[in-house]
Amino acid sequence: MKISFLLLALLTTTAFAAVEIDMEKFGESLGGWKARKGRAAEYEISEAIYRTYQPESSPSPDGGIFVSIRIDHVRGFMASDDHASLELSFAADGTLVTAQSSLALQGRTISSELIKGGASASTSVAAPYVDRAVKIGTDLVADLSSKLLREKIVEPGRVSFPAAIRHNYNLLFQAVRAKPEEPKMTDAKSPEALPEKQPEQPPEKPAEKKSEEAVKPEIKKQETVVDTKTGKPVPLPEVKPYNGTGAPATPLPDKKEKDDKSGLLNVGGDVLKLARDVVKEQVK
Repeated sequence: MKISFLLLALLTTTAFAAVEIDMEKFGESLGGWKARKGRAAEYEISEAIYRTYQPESSPSPDGGIFVSIRIDHVRGFMASDDHASLELSFAADGTLVTAQSSLALQGRTISSELIKGGASASTSVAAPYVDRAVKIGTDLVADLSSKLLREKIVEPGRVSFPAAIRHNYNLLFQAVRAKPEEPKMTDAKSPEALPEKQPEQPPEKPAEKKSEEAVKPEIKKQETVVDTKTGKPVPLPEVKPYNGTGAPATPLPDKKEKDDKSGLLNVGGDVLKLARDVVKEQVK
């Protein structure tokens, strides 16, 4: 019973909408995945070099995704790079839910607040999702910049680090797309979509057997044989097929006159005479 219920549930389940990152589009917008053996992209903002690594994503239970990106500020040969992280959460319909970022500058860590996209973040009825994303990005960068100024950071590449984060934020938001829906398990083809059934071919008739009379070999006419003693031809009787319901098919030879020595009876008489002569010789 439980197995039947489980199968029924699987057959009636529809695929949830989900989103994913177009990695190629995101990489092209940053200049291409050409650095670090194809795993990162390098670009310049405000005369400073930054490096963005390919984002890591994990699915959410509701069909959305959580995205994490690492961004480096390339400071030079003898200096250690600065690091930043950008974390975004998307709902199943592509709506940006939350955003948060942090900076690591020579042992000092600056983290923004978790910026949530509430109803107040939307200011346009025509494009509420876009306006909400713009509002979240603006609040995120403003929070980081204010905290960075409190640390009295003056190096140009570090001061523009929040702008680099906003640059990645905008490009990543444009690279998120809905996954193509998978076909439902309950989708069945209509009878019209099924291939037409070919008409069945009638079975071939077996070859008719030839009648027994046709396959029977013809009985050749009997020929005469020559008696070795008398040197006279002796006709043989004609042999016909056996007939179990009628009279014998092979007739007996006609009776001949006693003085006719060419018939079978005369041949038989000669044989009997020869046999008597042999017996008489043995008796003597």
